[in-house]
Amino acid sequence: MSLLEKSPAPGRLLLDDTLPLTALIEASQNLQSHTEYIIRVQRGVSSDNSWQVIRRYSDFDVLNSSLMVCGISLPLPPKKLIGNMDREFIAERQRGLQTYLDSITQHPLISTSLFVKKFLDPNNYSANYTEIALQQVSMFFRSDPKWEVLEPLKDMGWRIRKKYFLIKNKEQAKEHFLLSWVDLGPDKFLSDKDLQSALKLLTNLSTPYLCPLLFSSTSESSALLIRPFSEKGSLRDQICKVKPRESHLKKYCNPKKSQGLELEQIKLYGRQILESLKLLHDGGVFFGHLHASNVIVDDGVCRLVDVENGVLGVPSVLRPAFTQLRKINTTESIDVFCFGHLLYEMTYGRPPDSVPLDQFPSTPHAAVVSVLQSILSTEACKSGMPTVPALIQTPLFSDVQLKHSEKLQIKVPSRLKEALKSAKGSLEKRLHEEQRLLHQHRRLTRAQSHYGSEEEKKRRKILARKKCRQSTYENEEDVSVRNNNNSGSGASSPPTCPSSPTPPSTTGTPVSCSILTVSLGKVK
Repeated sequence: MSLLEKSPAPGRLLLDDTLPLTALIEASQNLQSHTEYIIRVQRGVSSDNSWQVIRRYSDFDVLNSSLMVCGISLPLPPKKLIGNMDREFIAERQRGLQTYLDSITQHPLISTSLFVKKFLDPNNYSANYTEIALQQVSMFFRSDPKWEVLEPLKDMGWRIRKKYFLIKNKEQAKEHFLLSWVDLGPDKFLSDKDLQSALKLLTNLSTPYLCPLLFSSTSESSALLIRPFSEKGSLRDQICKVKPRESHLKKYCNPKKSQGLELEQIKLYGRQILESLKLLHDGGVFFGHLHASNVIVDDGVCRLVDVENGVLGVPSVLRPAFTQLRKINTTESIDVFCFGHLLYEMTYGRPPDSVPLDQFPSTPHAAVVSVLQSILSTEACKSGMPTVPALIQTPLFSDVQLKHSEKLQIKVPSRLKEALKSAKGSLEKRLHEEQRLLHQHRRLTRAQSHYGSEEEKKRRKILARKKCRQSTYENEEDVSVRNNNNSGSGASSPPTCPSSPTPPSTTGTPVSCSILTVSLGKVK
């Protein structure tokens, strides 16, 4: 069913919002009473994908005010009213603004915010996604008037092109539901017909560890979805002890009360999540979006939400991390890698700062650390991820008693199964290509760094001196050899005149031929 086909389409999304942006201030210029900073912005590793933006200090100040909701002190240089056009001050401020740019583009949450994206890439992030979403939602409500919007949930999630609304069914006034609108992503490889079939399959699911969709509809460029709303929020909300309806930047950038779970909860939740992943993998349904915000807990049972993200083609929040690791090259290995991140967060109350990770904070749960090492360590990232069935058989999860006894399975029609297999292959192909380009870039960067190092410059200087001395020695030796050869050839040259004495000439002093030859040889 597609109720959105006649809606205004913002255009098929080809941009991957998870590709990191880097920013370098190339120059500054004074214009009357203010200074402008020329910033070179690059998306990903290709220098061809770069552009310039011009920003004043006041623009930085507005951006910083927008980011204050994060609760993090960012290193923005202070204001200065007098002497702010001084050359030395401008140079110092430029260095400070560069430090500020580095801090916001390297922060995993702040770098994905619309504030930063619009500041660095206004051409691609100028659309009003809230307005687009409201247009789509309004059309849906006109076609099905039993639904009513209670309130928009502004910036509840990290995804820029996804908007949330709290709604209710007029026939069930006491029960609340979550409506989400999302743009289709660059990894949407199913045809429109197959996408609708996949969403219908997910809507009809009835399994204990997957949160069901109640309604879904797609257009050429977006999807509209309705599911039950959890008043307790996600697993991350419970770990961070925050209010579910607040902005994700406020909730997760600097949580004050976050705390890891007890061992029994880690074991139970982890096993239930692994069972849900096994269910999806056995059915040929790819996911790739497992994290604590996509898990809800109700009466001790974990359920995955946003399972449809894989078929909608939206990029994973952890994509910048696993594209760095070439052994994570299948959708199954992506899910295991994401599970490692989630297990770390359940244990320590926060996600890991970076991966690979070989040193883990102290914990009384040795079995947990063993599983974390099998997924997040340098060796694991180089040699490959364990499988989901192998993780289920580890001592940490194998003895967990589950409430359900029947074998879980998803019955996927054969035609849709083939379409999912093909889309999965295309998704993995794009990942491989991105990993290849990243690997080439790292090799080139290492080579350039080595060539420009002080040690390498010193080595090249020493080598150049040796070559110079060797060349000088060889030139001197060559000259000496030629001189010796020339001397020898002059002494042994056969005479060109008779050997008998030459009678004296009456017209002048005669010159002997042999003497002339020797003399010429010495001149050479």
